[in-house]
Amino acid sequence: MYYISKRMEIAGCHRLSLSYPSKCSQLHGHNWLVTLHCKAKELNEDGMVCDFTAVKERIHGYLDHGNFNELLPFNPTAENIARWICEQVPTCYRVEVQESEGNVAVYERD
Repeated sequence: MYYISKRMEIAGCHRLSLSYPSKCSQLHGHNWLVTLHCKAKELNEDGMVCDFTAVKERIHGYLDHGNFNELLPFNPTAENIARWICEQVPTCYRVEVQESEGNVAVYERD
């Protein structure tokens, strides 16, 4: 099995729709640290699990400096963002999303 990881920083804002009062219901921003983990039993024809640049373009290129409420069709919690990112890259099996120091959400495919 081959494994790779790609880490990137994404600046973006969001507001959360919550069932309780919270300052997070107001529009606010983060410099998100995102780490994708990908794997493959066989390398592609280029000798890669997947292309790092293609991953960055797909995720960072779409989200960076954006309003996640406008870009994503769900309540943009760190947990939901981690799942969405994992779904964007076929070889991805795990994503870690850090929205601020000490606050990390992890999504891992079964």
